[in-house]
Amino acid sequence: MRENDWQHRQEIEHMALQMRRDILTMLNAAGSGHTGGSLSAADIMATLYGWELNIDPTRPDWPQRDRFVLSKGHAAPVLYAALAYKGYFPREELSTLRRLGSRLQGHPDMRKLPGVEASTGSLGQGISWAVGMALAAKTDAGAPCGDAGAWRVYTLLGDGELQEGMVWEACMAAAHFRLDNLVAIVDYNGLQIDGPVREIMNPEPIADKFAAFGWETVGVDGHDVGQLMAAFEQARQVTGKPTAIIAQTVKGKGVSFMENRVEWHGTAPKEDELLRALAELG
Repeated sequence: MRENDWQHRQEIEHMALQMRRDILTMLNAAGSGHTGGSLSAADIMATLYGWELNIDPTRPDWPQRDRFVLSKGHAAPVLYAALAYKGYFPREELSTLRRLGSRLQGHPDMRKLPGVEASTGSLGQGISWAVGMALAAKTDAGAPCGDAGAWRVYTLLGDGELQEGMVWEACMAAAHFRLDNLVAIVDYNGLQIDGPVREIMNPEPIADKFAAFGWETVGVDGHDVGQLMAAFEQARQVTGKPTAIIAQTVKGKGVSFMENRVEWHGTAPKEDELLRALAELG
């Protein structure tokens, strides 16, 4: 770990907690949206935006910034919560989620909201976009493929998203171009809108598949900030190939009556459910 990293762990965990509160509150205000997969990714996103990414919210277009692509674009609330926490836009704007004319649409829109690097939603396209960004970083650095790029690229995928064929085309390209500045994180919560991922179309063995495509693979508890920090640090040490972090998570994490419940994939909490959930979070 980098010097003094562990002292930041409590701050990241606090950020994740606040993000969960904001996710639930904005979804309640909208009356629709994706709750379960946003909550499952909160610790991953807090670690990225609270510690790992080299970014400057006052300069969202800074050329040397790290890029993040939310490949599972339907989980936009977790991205909005992270961006608001970091100061990309006023936190009060979260209450406009999914409203007509709002910058916070149901899927991220890079044309409207600072900090959004890619307009995503069609599953599989986000990681493909991230591969192109990582390759561009190599070019911008004036270095041949295989050397360190000018900036790093991170992308978050859902486990159900791995059923898309273009994900694996992107993985093949990333390994071919030796994109060691690319990190893909899989939010492996085990549920998709139609039910358990393994019953709909089993993607296992996930780590072995990424490895077969030429990726470094790391397995972590996606709710353990310390493990996430260590995994990102490990990814920085990898040369000549991209890294896949397989993060075991719980759908609806943090709210007991939402955890591991497929019906919360795309359901927003009603007022009484919001109050119960916020009380649990503290």
